[in-house]
Order: sequence, then structure tokens, then C-alpha cells
Amino acid sequence: MFFSRKQIYLFFFISFLLSGCGDRKRIDVSHIDLSVKIERFDVVMGNLSPATLAAAAPSIKARYGDFYDDLVTKMLGAGSTADTGYYQTLRQVLTSKDFFALKEEVARIYPDLSSREAELTDAFKHIRYYYPAQKIPRLISFFSGFYTQTVVGNDYLGIGLDMFLGANSKFYPALRQSIPAYMSRRYTPENITPRVMETFIREDLFPERTEDQTLLARMVYNGKILYLMDAVMPDVQDSLKISYTASQVNWAKENESNIWAYFIDSELLYESDYMKIQKYLTDAPFTPGIGEHNESAPKLAVWTGWQIIKKYMEKNPGVTIQELMKDPDYQSIMRRSKYKP
Repeated sequence: MFFSRKQIYLFFFISFLLSGCGDRKRIDVSHIDLSVKIERFDVVMGNLSPATLAAAAPSIKARYGDFYDDLVTKMLGAGSTADTGYYQTLRQVLTSKDFFALKEEVARIYPDLSSREAELTDAFKHIRYYYPAQKIPRLISFFSGFYTQTVVGNDYLGIGLDMFLGANSKFYPALRQSIPAYMSRRYTPENITPRVMETFIREDLFPERTEDQTLLARMVYNGKILYLMDAVMPDVQDSLKISYTASQVNWAKENESNIWAYFIDSELLYESDYMKIQKYLTDAPFTPGIGEHNESAPKLAVWTGWQIIKKYMEKNPGVTIQELMKDPDYQSIMRRSKYKP
């Protein structure tokens, strides 16, 4: 049987599409009985007033437990909740103009969180698929005071909605010294699920080992985190998972071999001095020393680690995600990945 040139092109095009989807294996989680709800502490706090605080605080404290204690003592620095001395600080917060403005903005952008709850339900169903016995944390939304997007405590994960108001929020330019533009562009609603899942995976499931000090070890660790994020959020864009812009993703892909060559030539893979390697791991507008005109993507060691793990799992199809995540031998993973971009 003979095929026309058009048919041959079509065949290879379809094969390419199928191979491109191979990295995102679909699993059925519809049978997993789980429904994630976000408790709206931001609404509870927004409804408080100085006049009602004393009467309402004890029941709120009982309802929110460790989260309430952490909010008052650690985030607000208002002292212990064992006595009522902290009421004065809370009253000052509740009567400030800034709090009123923030409360109105959060209520406007987040009249409900049903779409985020649906995303998180699907993501945590995937967690349960891979780890059936894993306890799902209590999710609580709150006002962080522009302090943090997510916070982990005893059996809870807090979501600071004021850090997801949208890239063009009127609040962030006034905080430019503490929240530069390259960071606030990611403070959008669609970032809630990726940041919650990243925090949960890093803090609850697989905290980084203190003995893994070299750049290569940190690469492999971060690559594992992102690979598991791939598995539990198959529909989320890569740019959201690693907090890149689309152009930064493209730059990293186009320069993958140059990035790897830089790490090799600079003899950085087994460097353990954090002061020398942090710029390749931490967030920034770009990665210093790599690329021209400050156009490189940031934290390129994290990106490279992700590519190493993808290659490792491709080359070793018998390895399960669970086996990957618990394997501490980063040198073996590197060797068996045969990573040579």
C-alpha cells in the first residue's frame, strides 16, 4: 500500500501530538470520594467589629483552633490567645481604613471560591490516588496582611487571599519595595491551586532533606516536586507550576543545552556553598550570569532539575511516582536519567 505525501505528513503530525501528550498520563480519579472546601476565615474576620469582638472571639477561637492562635500570635504579633489582651490589637486592625479597603476588594474578587475548590478537589483526588492514606489538610482563607500567599500549620493550610488579587491590583504598587513587579504579576486567582499544591507537597509530603546541600541534589529535589505537581495537576500550565511567564518557559526550552553547559563548565553541580548557588534556585527577575540582556528565566537550576526528572522517568518507565519521590540517591537519578540536552 502506498501513501501520499499529505498522508505521511498527517501521520507524523498525529504521532507527534500523541507523543507530546505522553508526558501527561491521564488517570481516573472520579471514584475517589473527596470534596475540598475552603473555610472563609476572611469573611468571619470581615464581619467582626470592635463591639462584637469580645462576644464572638471565644467561639471563633474554638472553631479555628491552631490557625487562630497562629494568626494572633505569629502573624499579628498580638500576644497569646490565652487571655484577652490581644483584643486591643485586633480592634486596631478592624477599625483601620486599610483593612476596610482590603476587605472590600477581597469580597469583590472572591464572592465565592467554588472554582478554586473544584480545582483543589481534583488535585487532592490525585494526591489520594498516589497516596491513599494521606491526610488532606484543612484549607482556610484569610487576610495575610500582604505577608504570604500560603502558610502551613498543624493540620491546616492557610491561603492569603490578599496575595491573589490580580496582577493589576491597586494595592501592590504601594508595596513595591517588599513586593516587586516580577512577583506581583503572579498574584492572580489562577495561581491559588498551584501554590497550595506546591506548599502542601514541599511542606507536608516531601520536605527537603537537610543533608542535600549540593546544587545537583537541590536540582533533583526541586525536579521531583514539579514532577509530582505535573501528576496531580495535569491540566495546569507549566508556567503556573514553576511561576514563569510564557516567554520565560520558551527561553528556558530554547536554551536548555546552554544552561546545562553553564552549570558543567562552571563546576557548580557539586557546589554546596549556598551563597554561591542560591541565585540559581531562588526567585528573581532573571538568573544572573546566564543569558544576555537580563532576558533569562529565573531559578534555572529548578527548571533544569525538572527536565532531569522528566528524562529519568522517560528512561526508566518501570519506576513509579512513589518510588521516585522516596528515592534519596540523587546521583543515581542523575546517572540513570542520561540527561544530555
